This record gives sequence, structure tokens and C-alpha cells, in this order.
Amino acid sequence: MIGGGVLATVTAATVAVSLASASQYGSSGSGADRAVFVQGNELDGNTIHVFARDGQGKLKPAGSYATGGKGGDQVDAPTDSLASQGSLVYDDASGMLLAVNAGSGTVTSFRAQGTKLLSRQVSDSGGEFPASIAVRGKIAYVMNAGGEGSIQGFRITRKGLVPMRGSHRSLGLPNEDVPRFDTSPGEVEITPDGRNLVVTTKGNNTVEVFPLKRNGLPAVAEPVVNKSAGNVPFAISFDTSGGRMLIAEAEKSTVTTYRVKHNGKLKVLQRPLPNGQEVLCWLERAGNYFYGGNTGNSTVTGYRMDKQGRLALTNDVGVATPPSAKSQGVIDLAVTEDEKFVYVQNALSGTVDGFRVEKNGSLTKVTTVEGLPMFDESGMEGIAAM
Repeated sequence: MIGGGVLATVTAATVAVSLASASQYGSSGSGADRAVFVQGNELDGNTIHVFARDGQGKLKPAGSYATGGKGGDQVDAPTDSLASQGSLVYDDASGMLLAVNAGSGTVTSFRAQGTKLLSRQVSDSGGEFPASIAVRGKIAYVMNAGGEGSIQGFRITRKGLVPMRGSHRSLGLPNEDVPRFDTSPGEVEITPDGRNLVVTTKGNNTVEVFPLKRNGLPAVAEPVVNKSAGNVPFAISFDTSGGRMLIAEAEKSTVTTYRVKHNGKLKVLQRPLPNGQEVLCWLERAGNYFYGGNTGNSTVTGYRMDKQGRLALTNDVGVATPPSAKSQGVIDLAVTEDEKFVYVQNALSGTVDGFRVEKNGSLTKVTTVEGLPMFDESGMEGIAAM
């Protein structure tokens, strides 16, 4: 369980400071394939809000699409209704956008053509309260956070997602169908070599690994359980080589670097690195930089990984960009495929900020969009970019 101090800091917010408008950034190529997708997670009908992205990183509303399912809200969630990373995923190889419908136990696939979402398909998630999706090659896995928790595999086809027989595995968690935010699993990911599937469990403080067969099915009935080096493991990311796995840990806002062995065991390569912020839950890579969302004080931290794989903060204070009054309740992040821009959801403000990645790893704000579902009984969660 997360300690009382952490639960208290989850709802904390910093004193906002103003931020001047950023300078323009040179355009490259046409904007036909540039878009940012935001999952509204509305309880009465989940919606994907689509934004066109120009060459400077600025966003313009380009429509919304119903997923055919309902959003969800975990018990006692302080800012993030799904309490997960990866609830909305864009897969460039297939051109598909995948979204969870936590309130109806389903997952939706769209074929994305720029800002247009086509060929909607809704599939059973194989469990209760789906909250995260991982894609690698032609395989996708959905993490169900409700009940005892589970993973369910799918094959990605031209017609959408097809369940993989024999892929379902339990996580053995003690949750209700609608889980508590602090005891539900945080994210599911597939290692870049496709040999292991990884799940973080916040309440158990474990990183659980399912070695995978060549056909994408789990090779074991139960996961290989690894004790997390830092408490409350949440988000998962990988370096450019794919050989190093980074786990963000919420309790002390730390990041641990691991190597995932073929047998599912983890080797710690770098002990938990603190960022000095509050409640780090999300972590995404942009080249050799990583950016983490600290929901406790609404900041974004920058990290740099050197050629030897050593992780360090991009500056002494652990803040890549100053917070602002319209950037409260930082949650999910997305990085564009060219790795030039980072987009951040602000749950309490109902906004998304866009930032340009500078050469030194700092972030310069280039856009803010407003009017998205703010966190109340539920709120937006899940963001993807192309």
C-alpha cells in the first residue's frame, strides 16, 4: 500500500508561475500525418479527441470519435482516473490507434489516417477494467486492472484485434472489479526484443515478467516476480538500444534502470535515482532523453542517458520546464515519432501542453489546448502522438 505521506502529496500542487510564449520552430514536411490523440475517458461514453499538429508543434482541434465503450474511474484516484500508463497507444507499423474502455471491459481499435479515425472495432478485453496496452510487432497485450488483474493477448490484423487463444494470464491481485488506484497494476509493456512481457504492480511493489514464446504466447503459467528496487513501481520505458528498462517509482519519485534477462529475472543496472519532485508516475523517452510526469506538484522532470547507459537529471532542480497555472495535475505524456515534441496531460486543468525538446533536454512550451475533460469523478487519461 502507498504510505499516507504519498497519498497526501498526490493532491498537492505548486504555486503556479507564468510562462511566456515560446518561439517558433521550423516546419518540416507536410502535416498530413501529424496528430495528437487524447482519450477523454468519459463515464457515459469514452471519446478520442483529435488534434492536428503543425510543424511548430501547435495543436488545433480536428474532431472527436466515440470509442463505443465507457470510461472508468478507479476507487479513490486523486488525479488520474485509470492510474496507469499506456491506456491509449498509436502503433505506427499498423497505423492503428488502440484505446481502453475501462468502464465496459473492452478495447477499441481505429485505423488512423492523419487526423481521421476509421474502421472502429470493439473487442472484449478479457478481464475487468482494462487500463494499459502494449504493442510489439503484430502482437498487442491488454492489462486488466480490475479483480485479480490479468493480461490478454491479441494479434493485430487488417480487420483489427483478434484474441490470442492461450494468452490470458492472471496477476493474482486482491482488487474488486473496479480497483483501488494504489493497489492496481500500473502498466504493461513488451520488451523491444519481444521476449518478455512486463507488468508493474504498485501495491505489491513488484515488477512481474512473463517470458514469451516466439509466437507471442506466455511461456509460463505465472509471472516471474521481481521485488521492485523502489517503492510503488508505475511506468515503464526503454532506452534507444532496447537493452535497458527504466521503471518510474511513485513513492519517492525515483527511476531505476534494469536489464531484463531471458528468464524473466531483473538485474539492477542503476539504483533508484530521485528527482526531488512529488509522485513521479509517468515516463516517456525522446531520443536519449526521458521525461517524467510528477502529479504531486505538477512538474515535468527531464533525464539524460549517456553512451554508457548512465541516467542523470538534465538539471539540478529536476524540472525540465516551469509549471504554470494552466498545467495543474500533470499525468500522462506522449512523444512524437520524430522525438521533437512532448505533449503532457493536465488532469486538474483539463488542458494539454505541447513542448519542443531542446538540445540540452529542456522543454520549451509551444502550445496549450483547453476544454478537455477535467478530473472530477473521472477525467481524461491517455495520450498518443504521431
